[in-house]
Amino acid sequence: MAQQGNQADRVKFCCSICLDLLKDPVTIPCGHNYCMNCIKTFWDGEDKKNIYSCPQCRKTFIPRPEMGKNTMLAELVEDLKKNGLGAAPADHCYAGPEDVACDVCTGRKLKALKSCLVCLASYCQQHLQPHYDSPAFKKHNLVDASAKLQETICSLHNEVMKIFCRTDQQCICILCSMDEHKGHDTVTAAAERTEKQKELSVTRQYIQQRIQDREKVVKELQQEVEAINQSADKAVVDSETIFTELIRLLQNKSSDMKQQIRSKQETEVNHVKDVQKKLQQEITQLKTKHARLEKLSHTEDHIQFLQKYPSLSGVGGSAGSPRTNIDHLWYFKDLMAAVSAVRDKLQVILSEKLPQAEPKTRAEFLQYSRQMTLDPNTAHSYLVLSDRNRKATHNYKNKPYPEHPDRFIHIAQVLSKDGLTGRCYWEVERSRTVGVAVAYKSIDRSGDFNEHFFGYNDKSWALRCGTGYTLRHNNISTAISGPQSSRTGVYLDHSAGVLAFYSISDTMTLLHRVQTTFTEPLYAGLLFSMGETAEFCELK
Repeated sequence: MAQQGNQADRVKFCCSICLDLLKDPVTIPCGHNYCMNCIKTFWDGEDKKNIYSCPQCRKTFIPRPEMGKNTMLAELVEDLKKNGLGAAPADHCYAGPEDVACDVCTGRKLKALKSCLVCLASYCQQHLQPHYDSPAFKKHNLVDASAKLQETICSLHNEVMKIFCRTDQQCICILCSMDEHKGHDTVTAAAERTEKQKELSVTRQYIQQRIQDREKVVKELQQEVEAINQSADKAVVDSETIFTELIRLLQNKSSDMKQQIRSKQETEVNHVKDVQKKLQQEITQLKTKHARLEKLSHTEDHIQFLQKYPSLSGVGGSAGSPRTNIDHLWYFKDLMAAVSAVRDKLQVILSEKLPQAEPKTRAEFLQYSRQMTLDPNTAHSYLVLSDRNRKATHNYKNKPYPEHPDRFIHIAQVLSKDGLTGRCYWEVERSRTVGVAVAYKSIDRSGDFNEHFFGYNDKSWALRCGTGYTLRHNNISTAISGPQSSRTGVYLDHSAGVLAFYSISDTMTLLHRVQTTFTEPLYAGLLFSMGETAEFCELK
């Protein structure tokens, strides 16, 4: 409190022009005090009018008053200095580069608190006081300090702009309304402000309503995010449980199958060994009989030979092999075929429900490469096919092809022989403005131009190549920027509805990616201009 009191005492002895403690104080006829040098400088600026005024109360004097030093006031100021109250205002009171400075302050200027729209000047707290104290300033309009006061002055007539021209939608001065804007629809700036204020209120309400709508949507989206996260977390837990159960089931089935195979193995081996044992016994018996017959064959006495022959001539047993029509391996082959079928079916199900990530590098794309060939039955008569139907060249002198229901009649284009499903990748080496396309086989071959031209219907997508790229589908064209190259790569993931085109050079650059739903197998297509050539590349 003491500090505030001291500061108030200091203000009483400050010059309202320089805002510092009075130096050589003088008292002018109206009773206000100033530094002698400050008031002299101020009145020097009024010499041309020969009317001299008080900077605070605006009272005028004629002639210019004579001034003498107020010795009593000077002694009081010296006492204040001795008591430590002579320090300059704190730095934060002075105007910086971004502040509005007081127009009355001399030397280092203080920050302005208010601007007067009548005086077109800005004032600090000290120099603003007359606007509150003097009746002469009561009607002046004070606003927060502004650095844009000069923008309210007409650049043509140097007058304050108080009128708004509705015809030209601009602020003007009274002279403008009599000259350049004569006959225009004009109103006072205050009246126009009232109208605009109403519009502003409506606009603010509209914006506020939109904010509320957007906030509601944001809240709903946040709830959707939370629902997605919860669903995904639950799916992860459930999938882990299911796969754990599936693994356990497979392990149990594997163990059961192993036991079943071993049991069958033991049965079959025992059966074979039994047959083998019988055969060994039969071999022994046959060898014994063979030896007896061999001995009999060397008997010289005819009577002995004939008497022993009947008992040794019969062979006995069956002549055929006991395993001639038996395949002991069929069971294991059929079992492995069944297991392989289960594996293949499971792989198909998992690949459909759990799609793999899209390839990123060219090496990954090449894993899905397809060797394409063109279907001669779809080729327009101007297209010459060569290189095992991988290459096509536009030549209007080509001998016409025989009629075929699949042939394009009016447009120089051709489709691949095989339909494409699943994941596929291929590349086209082309000249200049060849179009690289995909289409359903059900696309028209003649008739309405839009129904059979690649890219002009909902059954085809075409990338036109030239000085730039254009992707067209259903007769909607999209301009595409990208590096120029004579080779274009095409990636298709039919089940995922992904179709992507790439510029192929030293690097692989994505040109455009389509996300849709394919309802039929797709066929690769080529679209030609006069004299152009394109071929499907052999990818390794």
